[in-house]
Amino acid sequence: RQSRRSLPYKHCGRFRSTVASKQRKEVEGGKEEQQLVECTVVKAVQADLISQTKNNTDAQTRKIAIDFDNTHEAYKSKDNIELLRSLLVFKLCTFDFLVDKNKELMDLSKKVFGKRLFERLMKMTFYGQFVAGEDHNSIKPLIHKNQAFGVGSVLDYSVEEDLTQEEAEKKEMDSCVSEAEKESPGVDHREKKYKAHRQFGDRRGGVVSARTYFYADEAKCDAQMETFLNCIKASGGASVDGFSAVKMTALGRPQFLLQFSEVLVKWRRFFNLLAAQQGKSGMDALEQKLELEQLKESLTKLGVGNKDDIENWFTGEKLGSSGTIDLLDWNSLINDRTKISNLLVIPNVENGQLEPLLRKFTVEEEKQMKRMLQRVDVLAKHAVDNGVRLMVDAEQTYFQPAISRLTLEMQRIFNREKPIIFNTYQCYLKEAYDNVSVDVELSRREGWYFGAKLVRGAYMYQERSRAEEIGYEDPINPDYEATNRMYHKCLEFVLEEIDHNRKANVMVASHNEDTVKFTLGKMNEMGLSPTEKKVYFGQLLGMCDQISFPLGQAGFPVYKYVPYGPVNEVIPYLSRRALENRGFMKGSQRERSLLWKELKRRLLNGQILYKPVY
Repeated sequence: RQSRRSLPYKHCGRFRSTVASKQRKEVEGGKEEQQLVECTVVKAVQADLISQTKNNTDAQTRKIAIDFDNTHEAYKSKDNIELLRSLLVFKLCTFDFLVDKNKELMDLSKKVFGKRLFERLMKMTFYGQFVAGEDHNSIKPLIHKNQAFGVGSVLDYSVEEDLTQEEAEKKEMDSCVSEAEKESPGVDHREKKYKAHRQFGDRRGGVVSARTYFYADEAKCDAQMETFLNCIKASGGASVDGFSAVKMTALGRPQFLLQFSEVLVKWRRFFNLLAAQQGKSGMDALEQKLELEQLKESLTKLGVGNKDDIENWFTGEKLGSSGTIDLLDWNSLINDRTKISNLLVIPNVENGQLEPLLRKFTVEEEKQMKRMLQRVDVLAKHAVDNGVRLMVDAEQTYFQPAISRLTLEMQRIFNREKPIIFNTYQCYLKEAYDNVSVDVELSRREGWYFGAKLVRGAYMYQERSRAEEIGYEDPINPDYEATNRMYHKCLEFVLEEIDHNRKANVMVASHNEDTVKFTLGKMNEMGLSPTEKKVYFGQLLGMCDQISFPLGQAGFPVYKYVPYGPVNEVIPYLSRRALENRGFMKGSQRERSLLWKELKRRLLNGQILYKPVY
């Protein structure tokens, strides 16, 4: 990377402009003919010769169609007891009373049956369905069995504190409000979206799937980092090309994520103001190409620096692509000599000055911010050493700009030779496509491997109610159809990037069969072979086996998110699984009907004692 010049202020950074060229690097040479073995679940369909002008070659490919109705293939890894358990659990998830009161009912069961009998009951039902085991050793048989049937694992230690709402709110307020704000509330003109609000302090409310961490102290963060390290080691030891999931809020005080997110968003807004002055508002981020001379003129008029200073900021540099300040680099960020508070400055359009987000940061706050970044660095290095990919989970929109930016900085360092760090993009967000396209463009320019996991999102109800009550724009797409369109738009963009430049990688994390079929159709059109391992698929353990296993047996890289942890400590996770499955199971009877179909098939064929062979 080229050296960066510093702004003539106490922070190190510079203005970034968005994209110049949308041209992609061409892939040299033709694509090899892809031979795919036809089996009962894979239908190989001969395709016409396609003229691939970018390669100046003709490639003959074989299209793949997966039969998601083939229950024999979908459930061949399950014995009959497992199929019956799935049917029971999914049926229970359709009863509103049981789902709404699931936490109370589990607590009551524990008291009535005692700890040992309760744990046994849970392992026969919900725990056995959705959780792999209690520790690294007990999950290995399930991981190896899934692997034998073509399905990999994303290990996810799913233990959470069982806090009351009041305890959660207190922890959140203590950890998200700085000393300066406590001393002089309202003085620093913080935006309300990026401030902590007690009524939304319990971040577990209105959330499906995602684990939630609350900050206690630095020792707790160190302990959570050790848990993630153990998870990475277990993933490396249990499978080849495994993934491990981490959450930024587990690794430090969330105050920094709130503040850094606000800084990034304000710089992006400032960039949009400059774009509007050139008549380029309302465009996609990649289309907002600022004229350099006009940009220099605008900055000079705003008084953000004199002409010579502004000239120096851009000299010898390619224009950036994010419209935000450019951090120094990862090594500098985690270096103890760099004061992170110097980076937390924002442009004041009224007086043309760069101002600190907060009037002051305490020495301890500086240390806490630094330690969070250092913990992330330790995890990334261990992932490289263990041959594991690191999946950074998405979180709430008031944390996410910082999480995404820190993940991107890690990708710049650790994704030079292959994709190690994967960022997560929530496609229920209105800005999802801009986020994906801008990051892909940056990876293309700088030559590192782009890694993305695309999800619809886990915080919709919470995000909507928080935006409405506190008074800022709802960040979520208006309806489910709009989210589907956004998902497919983002996915198609990354698939096209893979087609043109084999450095992009994507995990299609979806339980939606139509989305999976859409992906397979696009891969067929582009001649992308599953053996290239550029497109992955992901589903949660215990759900949508009729999608995961046929894909895996057809040679596609497919992964289950594999939660594990002691029974009593994963109760909060199981509680949310019940809530999520209520909507999922009420909306579709498909999985239950396929399970019944396979059970009937086995009974008619005399396979009452069926055992998977692997």
